Amino acid sequence: MNRRGFLFTGVLGGAALLTGAAWLRPADRGKPYTAYFEALNAELKRAGPMKPVLLVDLNRLDHNIDVIKASLQRSGKALRLVEKSLPVRGLLQYIASRTGTHKLMSFHQPFLNQTAKYFPQADILLGKLLPARSVEVFYQQHQGQADPTPRIQWLIDTPDRLHEYLQVARARNSKFRINIELDVGLHRGGVADNNTLNALLRLIADNPGHLEFSGFMGYDPFVGMELPSVLGSPETLLEKVMARYQGFVDFTKNHYPDFWREGLTLNTAGSPSYPLHENESLSTELAVGSAMVMPTDFDLPSLHDHVPAAFIASPVLKSTGPVNLPALDSKSRIFSWWDINQRASYFIYGGHWLADFVAPEGLQSNRLYGRSSNQELVNASPGVELEVGDQVFLRPQQSESVLLQFGDILAMRNGKITEHWPVYQG
Repeated sequence: MNRRGFLFTGVLGGAALLTGAAWLRPADRGKPYTAYFEALNAELKRAGPMKPVLLVDLNRLDHNIDVIKASLQRSGKALRLVEKSLPVRGLLQYIASRTGTHKLMSFHQPFLNQTAKYFPQADILLGKLLPARSVEVFYQQHQGQADPTPRIQWLIDTPDRLHEYLQVARARNSKFRINIELDVGLHRGGVADNNTLNALLRLIADNPGHLEFSGFMGYDPFVGMELPSVLGSPETLLEKVMARYQGFVDFTKNHYPDFWREGLTLNTAGSPSYPLHENESLSTELAVGSAMVMPTDFDLPSLHDHVPAAFIASPVLKSTGPVNLPALDSKSRIFSWWDINQRASYFIYGGHWLADFVAPEGLQSNRLYGRSSNQELVNASPGVELEVGDQVFLRPQQSESVLLQFGDILAMRNGKITEHWPVYQG
């Protein structure tokens, strides 16, 4: 090949490389607000606190409540609201009123004190095993004239723990309602065999003045998770769960028939699995919390009829143009040249939450710059059309911890702020 042919071939090869590289470059993911988030942005700029907030859309919440109510009507089961996933008095009161439930599930001693105070008529089932000392602290901190003991079901898993609770009950001259945690497949503790169950029931039977059997709790969120198909379908997994549950029920009926009566609490499910329980008749109630507001961890096939109802909103403090990394300075331009989604940079108020960007579409954290809970750098293409003072919206990945991080929750209806709901403390 002569020199001219060699050069021509080289030019064609270079052009091909550039063409191929162009196909590899990230596409523009930036889009401006949808009409929904445009309205939320306008309201928060008008009447919001101009700091990170968590808002609950009551229209969307109503939709989720109605979906859950319809499922419960088909199954004939009661609803128990999971307080830890909705740790806001106003939010719990709103849902309880709309659903007509008086059943709550508590997981944390300081929250239990607040729930016992705020909901004096509620039946409260513990969803987590508390140390006996936590029970003593609960009673020391209880505010209210009425003794809350008749309204509380303490969760128990082992004979040793039940012995400790018995000592607390004796010291108080109280009669504790005891709900027994069952291991129905989650393998996070709970009764896994009839010998353990027998020891618990015998201890209750031997101490009728201080202990009373109130039922079972069998948590089965994995049934509604997206597990590999080789592990079984949700329906198959549910059959196994309820077969284990039924075995413990049968043992109790056969060996302690006096314990079995109308009104026992046979609790199961969780947000991921509650819809699947329409096809079983053993349990009497289902625990639901996060499905009400739908954080991203609950974007599951079992909850396909639900819609996101909780969002974080944080104002843009600064707009600084194409990405500019410390130490690299002008050399940073290669990033924005290569990726149009790094041609706009915004520093927001706060950041680094357990949350995912949702609006405007196309926002992303910059891992090279680093995460920040003070002023997080968010990159995007110019297509997002954000300005200083606009809100960046995120969806929480979970509800129980994230809802507590922003002070009062903003309740919004039809795009307008209607109420400020204080969150639980402690």
